Amino acid sequence: MTTPNTATGIQGHKVVSKEEWIEARKAFLAKEKEFTRLRDELSKQRRELPWHQVNKEYIFAGAQGKETLSDLFAGKSQLVVYHFMFDPDWDEGCPSCSFWADNFNGIDVHLKHRDVTFLAISRAPLRKLQAFKERMKWTFKWVSSFGSDFNYDYRVSFTKEQLAKGNCYNFETSSHPSEEAPGASVFYKDKDASIYHTYSAYARGIDILNTAYNYLDLVPKGRDEDGLDFSMRWVRYHDRYDD
Repeated sequence: MTTPNTATGIQGHKVVSKEEWIEARKAFLAKEKEFTRLRDELSKQRRELPWHQVNKEYIFAGAQGKETLSDLFAGKSQLVVYHFMFDPDWDEGCPSCSFWADNFNGIDVHLKHRDVTFLAISRAPLRKLQAFKERMKWTFKWVSSFGSDFNYDYRVSFTKEQLAKGNCYNFETSSHPSEEAPGASVFYKDKDASIYHTYSAYARGIDILNTAYNYLDLVPKGRDEDGLDFSMRWVRYHDRYDD
């Protein structure tokens, strides 16, 4: 049996009895369990990657004034940074990064109880970040790296010359269409206050940080982005959808 043609875009999908559905689901569950075990092993290997010591001084502007990279740890030994695309010349943050940021509210309190501080960093001046944050009703910490090399050193901002050469993004494996790019970086601070860069992820590597996308991957139509010239062209600021 198959479903009739509908306006949903899902046509001719196989429909079976409850017993057959359970058998098919159990077979797929075995694959999901295998994937979970592989993901656990990959996470273990990620934690075992070598570190690189950060000796360069970076200054950020935040709501409480100037802060160093060390200050951003806020008493914790681990720091997770989301690299939010916001060029100094823009009046709004990137719509795609805003889609990611809509998943951030409220997670910081839980992460703090696992010795982790979470925040976002962008190159735009603090006043622009604060205005946009207020409009979007976000609560996570967001600081500005304006005037520092931080974004360039962690490969989420590029000069026009770098873009012209190509393959400047995602560990020089791909190009990027603009001077700003998304990503996430992780740092560790030891008891001697030495700071280490332990991990960074870019492009599809940050998909796992978007809970909404993970939910969309569960539903019949998935992300429903096939055929778009830019896969995320459908995304709007959460206060800019027509409804």
